[in-house]
Amino acid sequence: MIETGRLILRGWRDGDIAPFAAMCADGEVMAHLGGPQSLAEVEAAIARQRDFQDRIGHCFWAIERRDDGAFLGFCGVRPGGHAGTPVVDELEIGWRLRRDAWGWAHTAHARILAWTVPANRASWTLMGRLGMRHRPDLDFAHPAFPADHPLSAHIVYAAERPAGLAGESGR
Repeated sequence: MIETGRLILRGWRDGDIAPFAAMCADGEVMAHLGGPQSLAEVEAAIARQRDFQDRIGHCFWAIERRDDGAFLGFCGVRPGGHAGTPVVDELEIGWRLRRDAWGWAHTAHARILAWTVPANRASWTLMGRLGMRHRPDLDFAHPAFPADHPLSAHIVYAAERPAGLAGESGR
């Protein structure tokens, strides 16, 4: 289980079947995923995630809102690809969320930031690959470390809200 201030990422429960089925019946949620899914397809998808979790220790975990326990969707890393594709046996990062939990448009924030120390090349390289851009104007010295400590200097990357989404309350 992974917990943040707002969310819990956890293994799948039998109680997730109904809300996941409702989400997977939403044509807009499923528009780029082959269309709405039947209850049997939803149950098979959950069974696959449980199997990945049991066999390899990770999957597309269920996302639960911490405040009220509401099922919001899933995200995580799992073995991906179908036989006959060039991505078979590769790791896939993936997510699917209920429509009312979609995106950035539900916050007042103009950007999403990530930061790390300059020595953590793997982390800031990934930030760049995710489309984030280094923002030297936001780089900072972390107050938890003395100025001469190797973990003091932090570099900041940003994903800026696309034009036209500022202040939207939904999609």
